[in-house]
Amino acid sequence: MAASELYTKYARVWIPDVEEVWRSAELTKDYRQGDGVLQLQLEDGKELEYKLDPKTNNLPHLRNPDILVGENDLTALSYLHEPAVLHNLKVRFTDSKLIYTYCGIVLVAINPYETLPIYGSDIINAYSGQNMGDMDPHIFAVAEEAYKQMARDERNQSIIVSGESGAGKTVSAKYAMRYFATVSGSASEANVEEKVLASNPIMESIGNAKTTRNDNSSRFGKYIEIGFDKRYHIIGANMRTYLLEKSRVVFQADEERNYHIFYQLCASAHLPEFKALKLGKADNFHYTKQGRNPVIDGIDDAKEMSTTRHAFTLLGVNESYQIGLFRILASILHLGNVEVKDRDSDSSIIPPNNGHLSVFCELMGVTYQDMSHWLCHKKLKTATETYIKPVPKLQAINARDALAKHIYAKLFNWIVHHVNKSLHSSVKQHSFIGVLDIYGFETFEINSFEQFCINYANEKLQQQFNMHVFKLEQEEYMREQIPWTLIDFYDNQPCINLIEAKMGVLDLLDEECKMPKGSDDSWAQKLYNTHLKTCALFEKPRMSNKAFIIQHFADKVEYQCDGFLEKNKDTVNEEQIHVLKGSKFDLLVELFHDEEKATSPTGAAPTTGGRTRLSVKPVKSKAGQSSKEHKKTVGLQFRNSLHLLMETLNATTPHYVRCIKPNDFKLAFTFDPKRAVQQLRACGVLETIRISAAGFPSRWTYQEFFSRYRVLMVQKDVLTDRKMTCKNVLEKLVQDPDKYQFGKTKIFFRAGQVAYLEKLRADKLRAACIRIQKTIRCWLARKKYLRMKHAATTIQRYVRGHQARCLAKFLRRTRAAIFIQKYQRMYVQRTCYKRKQAAALAMQCILRAYMARQLYKALLREHKAIIIQKMVRGWLARQWFKRSLRAIVYLQCCIRRMRAKWELKKLKIEARSVEHFKKLNIGMENKIMQLQRRIDEQNKDNRSLSERLNGLEISHAAESERMRVEVHRLRGAEEDAKNNANKVTTLLEELERLRKDLKNTQKEKKAIEDWAKTYQDEMEKMISELKEQNHLLKNEKNDLNRLIQEQGQQWTDKMQRALKEETQQLENDLNEERSRYQNLLTEHLRLEEKYDDLKEEITLAVNVPKPGHRRTDSTHSSNESECTYNSEFAESEEGSRGGEDVSKAILDMSLFLKLQKRVSELEQEKQSLQNELDRREEQFQRARARDDEEHKKARGAELEYESLKRQELESENKKLKHHLNEMRQSLRGSAEAGSAAPGSPPYTVLLDQLNSSNEELEVRKEEVLILRSQLVSQKEAMQHKATMTEPLPYIEDVQKLTDAKEISQAYMGLKDTNRLLESQLQAQRRSHDNEVEVLRGELHSVKEDNNRQQQLLAQNLQLPPEARIEASLQHEITRLTNENLDLMEQLEKQDKTVRKLKKQLKVFAKKINDLEGGQMDVSPGQTTDEPVHPVNIPRREKDFQGMLEYKKEDELKLVKNLILELKPRGVAVNLIPGLPAYILFMCLRHADYVNDDQKVRSLLTSVINSIKKILKKRGDDFETVSFWLSNTCRFLHCLKQYSGDEQFMKHNSSKQNDHCLSNFDLAEYRQVLSDLAIQIYQQLIKSMENTLQPMIVSGMLEHETIQGVSGVKPTGLRKRTSSIADEGTYTLDSIIRQLNSFHSIMCQHGTDPELIKQVVKQQFYIIGAVTLNNLLLRKDMCSWSKGMQIRYNVSQLEEWLRDKNLMTCGAKETLEPLIQAAQLLQVKKKTDEDAEAICSMCNALSTAQIVKVLNLYTPVNAFEERVSVLFIRTIQTRLRDRKESPQLLMDTKVIYPVTFPFNPSSLALETIQIPGSLNLAFLTRV
Repeated sequence: MAASELYTKYARVWIPDVEEVWRSAELTKDYRQGDGVLQLQLEDGKELEYKLDPKTNNLPHLRNPDILVGENDLTALSYLHEPAVLHNLKVRFTDSKLIYTYCGIVLVAINPYETLPIYGSDIINAYSGQNMGDMDPHIFAVAEEAYKQMARDERNQSIIVSGESGAGKTVSAKYAMRYFATVSGSASEANVEEKVLASNPIMESIGNAKTTRNDNSSRFGKYIEIGFDKRYHIIGANMRTYLLEKSRVVFQADEERNYHIFYQLCASAHLPEFKALKLGKADNFHYTKQGRNPVIDGIDDAKEMSTTRHAFTLLGVNESYQIGLFRILASILHLGNVEVKDRDSDSSIIPPNNGHLSVFCELMGVTYQDMSHWLCHKKLKTATETYIKPVPKLQAINARDALAKHIYAKLFNWIVHHVNKSLHSSVKQHSFIGVLDIYGFETFEINSFEQFCINYANEKLQQQFNMHVFKLEQEEYMREQIPWTLIDFYDNQPCINLIEAKMGVLDLLDEECKMPKGSDDSWAQKLYNTHLKTCALFEKPRMSNKAFIIQHFADKVEYQCDGFLEKNKDTVNEEQIHVLKGSKFDLLVELFHDEEKATSPTGAAPTTGGRTRLSVKPVKSKAGQSSKEHKKTVGLQFRNSLHLLMETLNATTPHYVRCIKPNDFKLAFTFDPKRAVQQLRACGVLETIRISAAGFPSRWTYQEFFSRYRVLMVQKDVLTDRKMTCKNVLEKLVQDPDKYQFGKTKIFFRAGQVAYLEKLRADKLRAACIRIQKTIRCWLARKKYLRMKHAATTIQRYVRGHQARCLAKFLRRTRAAIFIQKYQRMYVQRTCYKRKQAAALAMQCILRAYMARQLYKALLREHKAIIIQKMVRGWLARQWFKRSLRAIVYLQCCIRRMRAKWELKKLKIEARSVEHFKKLNIGMENKIMQLQRRIDEQNKDNRSLSERLNGLEISHAAESERMRVEVHRLRGAEEDAKNNANKVTTLLEELERLRKDLKNTQKEKKAIEDWAKTYQDEMEKMISELKEQNHLLKNEKNDLNRLIQEQGQQWTDKMQRALKEETQQLENDLNEERSRYQNLLTEHLRLEEKYDDLKEEITLAVNVPKPGHRRTDSTHSSNESECTYNSEFAESEEGSRGGEDVSKAILDMSLFLKLQKRVSELEQEKQSLQNELDRREEQFQRARARDDEEHKKARGAELEYESLKRQELESENKKLKHHLNEMRQSLRGSAEAGSAAPGSPPYTVLLDQLNSSNEELEVRKEEVLILRSQLVSQKEAMQHKATMTEPLPYIEDVQKLTDAKEISQAYMGLKDTNRLLESQLQAQRRSHDNEVEVLRGELHSVKEDNNRQQQLLAQNLQLPPEARIEASLQHEITRLTNENLDLMEQLEKQDKTVRKLKKQLKVFAKKINDLEGGQMDVSPGQTTDEPVHPVNIPRREKDFQGMLEYKKEDELKLVKNLILELKPRGVAVNLIPGLPAYILFMCLRHADYVNDDQKVRSLLTSVINSIKKILKKRGDDFETVSFWLSNTCRFLHCLKQYSGDEQFMKHNSSKQNDHCLSNFDLAEYRQVLSDLAIQIYQQLIKSMENTLQPMIVSGMLEHETIQGVSGVKPTGLRKRTSSIADEGTYTLDSIIRQLNSFHSIMCQHGTDPELIKQVVKQQFYIIGAVTLNNLLLRKDMCSWSKGMQIRYNVSQLEEWLRDKNLMTCGAKETLEPLIQAAQLLQVKKKTDEDAEAICSMCNALSTAQIVKVLNLYTPVNAFEERVSVLFIRTIQTRLRDRKESPQLLMDTKVIYPVTFPFNPSSLALETIQIPGSLNLAFLTRV
């Protein structure tokens, strides 16, 4: 494959960059062979010409396809190189918030600098038992792999955690140990796993410190071996430490701190136990203030001190030793404050009475003079004599600091030794897992001896890592039978030889240390002379003669020679050590007592604390070697300990964790590429990539290759043999055969070949997409053309139609115009004619009018004269009438005034009586009628006036006519008038006067007309106002009625809601209580099983089987035994006695003996309490047995009285409602009839209520008398019955009471009963008196209400009519509202009373049943070997039928044949369901019939214990557990159905009622059987879960139910081999078949349908929870296609539910979180609307789960898009107000509480036949 095929246009490459290390660019032009420049375009759009190196002509690295970015395993990348690794880690870390990534066999962990919720117990359980490639990368996955390989291969394991300071090494190692402690557990009584974890705070306090890079940096290396026994439980641990940084004790750089323990001590100095240490703040001591930063943000040193002390206590370091340790640490602080002064240039002195030195000597128990002397002097020895020489100030200070470092190192070693001692176990270690937490490669500006040792150790570890990777590659090639070719990889053996070989750096350093005048300068010259010209890895700096450079595997490091010799020697003044050895402080002496034996004080002792088991043999020490060992240098000791560590690691299987520090500023999820790539180069990750890339890094199985690249094949290439198919296709696709190799199961590809195949696949898919687009676009274009053609035709049709319509319109308009012209011309002519005619008529009219007016004037003058005469005569008559009228009216007024005074006196007398109101009311009505009558009279007057006016008009017309006649007459006499001038003048004056009279008459007429009109308007206005008021009153009445109805509806709704909420709360409480009870049963069962396991261990202690290779999963419960405590107690005592002698020789029996003793004490205490309870119950029942009937009758009377009271209240309620209806009707009638209706006013109703209240009072009195008579008669009847009709059982019991003491007790019981009855009668009398008082109070309130109504009525009469009506209505509304509220209160009280009475009825019915059952006293009898519960079995006598008789000695045979040896399969298939339960119940009925309580107890106990034994033996068999769950429930239902309780006998036939138990009440045994059924149900769920668990992930997630939807992506080293269904893998059909099997088995066994629904609901919850948990922990499963697969799988499960008619069992709801997660994978995830839709859709998922799915979403094909970080933040913002649990995973261990609804059987017992196959011939049917 030529480069031109890959470096084409649009190909993306990586180019070097100064800031970002690597930068992405895109080719804008194809590359051709020989081109020296690449045309590139950066991501920001900038054009760039990239010049190729003319010497190498190396092209830039190609970029991986987007679908491979973010892979879990870096080896899955198509192009394996540095920029691809760096980019993949950055995308996972910053975008997906994933800190773990696989790189082949290495787990890369990036420090997030933030607390993440991924280390909880739920995550541990999710990773437990899983393959490493099945889940997302995690430290728990590495720990699980190590644990699994240890158990499977029986080979010790090691986890090597490395990285620079601040990368998170210590935290990773801590989480790995926590995983082992959680998963494996402890096998002994002491919690070893807690001790192992408790060692962490101790080692962190004394070995960790704050640096500029890390707040909790480990300043030493440690290797912890966690030991396991043969069952792979933790039994102990051992720790080895390396190279403690002692210099930190006396010096710290800026912004750094000393070891944490010093600051913890200073923070706790105020405690009383630390007063003697004389400590203060950390700023007061030289050794803790040099860094000038004594406080770490967010860390409380005082709290950490308490944690450290608690850890010391847990590890067995007592309080006195702890105080001693703190004394030594405090003395080191005081020693640092000792001030040394110059005496002269060659000597120094400590001032006398130095306070800090005094405290130091006091705490250390040494003398002040000796210590002050040897701090400033040293002893020199020669061959002949010894000299004491003073030292200068600088040497004295160095000696002081060396002493402090030496003391701290000794203390550190002592603590490590005691930690190992406390973690040591006496049990033999079978295997171990080592966790190595060691410093990574370091390079600083100034590198000294410490960095040299650290980098030396990393060179050794890198060599071991390279060899291991090379070995794994070789094994893989050989396993697949690929021709092995030597891969060239970097071997750092030359660098290691440079350091540790003969004449190496360390050898020359040790040689220089032996020289008397050796110095750093002379050692540097020796290095230059020895290695500068001979070793290419050794260099000399140009500008320095005191430094050297070594080319390490990671980088070049320049070391400064200053201080190398001094640190390598690590010398301490021996005289100072002698002073400390002479101390009175025992702990200090203990630190130095082995000074002669141990090596010189270094940062670590290689064999500190010893090991429980070494992989290699330690070198044996020879005699006389101690003196030489005393002179060993630090470098030599470190080299020896490092060799021992490498031998240990080589003897184990290593697992690598590389911790990366993303930035130097401790910013959360911030990635610095420069720092990251530097660490990747240093930790060997890139070397792993290089080794993998040198061979065939990409590996595919044939099935994976076929599934992925099926699109590149044609149909003829596809063969049945997948291997041949792949070979044929590859030969066509890749021409160079060296680019791939065919193995046995996999195809191996060179680097870049998968990318080439992906390019071909993408091109093929792109071509297919283009073809599809072409076809679709053609189809769309043709559809568009056809639509346009159809549109054009339509337009033409409409245009032509429009034109035709326009022509028709033109023709119509032309014709219309002709018509218009014709009629217009006609109109003009007619108008002209009409105008002329009108002019002629006007002229005629004017002329005729003039003539008529002249005639009228003449007639008018004559008429006016007549009127004048008439008016004068009328005026004179009226004057006389008015005078007469005034006299008559005055006379009438006098007479009426006199009569009114008489009436007033009568009214004052009558006003004092009640009848006055009636008359007054009648008067009001009369007045209203008078007003109406007045209105009628006024209307009549108006009509009369109108008639008069009309008469006047008529008379005026007649007068006018007469005047005309008179005018004619006057005209005739005109001549006479002319002659008589005087007469004419008189006539003219009279005419003028008549005109004035006429005008006055007209004015009067007009005034009368105006008055009539005004009066009419006023009446109409008044009528309209009355109508409006009436309308308003009606509306107000309707509003009030509606308001009352609404309030009633609201109250009803409120009560219904409250009832619903209360019911829901009660259901929730019931479920919680049921779950709590069932959990207690589970815990009780677990304790029983633990006891049984301990017993079995003792009995089998002699014959211990060899350890198997099977690992016990941590999530699998040890719930394997179902035997009860009582059933095995006798055997356990015998086993314990027989096993004591054996256990003394083999294992520790202390735990078992303590448990056995405790169990026996609890059993004795239980038995004593049970006996005491039986005795008390017996006495109590004897005392109460006599008063049963009396008490029952008394309660009957009380209940009858309560019922009468309730009836009375109901009748009262009905009456009040009747009154309310009457008031409403009266109001309605008054509103309709108006204020003038005399029929039914509301005030008459009040009077009627007063009368009814008086009548009701009389009725109440009569009822009280009746109740009293009834009570007296009931009392007499009870006394009569008590004396005459006592039950036969009482007579029998009295006859049995032969003892005088018992007779006296019975007599006292009767007296107590009589007192109780008397007290009850008195209580009834008191309640009756209280009720009478209440009735009197109610009557009094009614009277007061009546008086108040009368007062209001009187007040209303004084108001005007409108206000009176309004006030009466307002008052009526108020009264009705109050009555409504009172009625509601009474209704609520009655409801409460009814509920209370029902509860009392239930309680008393239960008591009566208990008392009836207590009439027969069953003797306890002799218990069987294993009684379940001591139960009192009362007797009853009834008929018997349908029983099985057996002998006592046949009981064991019955249990054996029917339970222990019964095969469920045969019974379920051939016999009726529940047959064993029916047989056992029929045997129990016979024992009940013969009245043998011992036989009943024995049978029930044997049945229960036998069921538990068979479940213990075959508890993993679902069929067996289901069979006995069904039979246990059927046996429980039979006990209920035939118990005789009415609640269980509703569905019985008469024959079945005859079969009820006759002598014994087994209610308590029903509870025992119910508990047993709960235990069986839980065992069934666990068995079902164990069967389903391996199928769920494979069937629901990994299997492709819809073939071809999800393409297989390239896989890495850690990934599964295939997600395609091969032989042996589980599919969805496997799950459905298993569900069908479960369902059919339960149906065959006759399991109750409700119980089957509960089991199915639990099954579906497990399926949904496990699937969702795996989805949340597997990035490769979070894709669009996988969401489709999940939804299809869920739909198949729903279809299964529909087929089984189980949709209502709640199983579908348990899958809702999984359904929403699948929908979340498929919905659009871009805009804010999408975010809103997701938030509303995913209500069953938590916020953490939604964000996790979005972060894990990975495109499978190049056509999908990733979820942006901004979108995820939008989702988090919208969901931040949710209140929910932060837990990420669902709890798969949840078991819903189970219930056993009563399910009676219709099967008749007498019809049951026992088959011979059961071997029950000894049973006899009765």
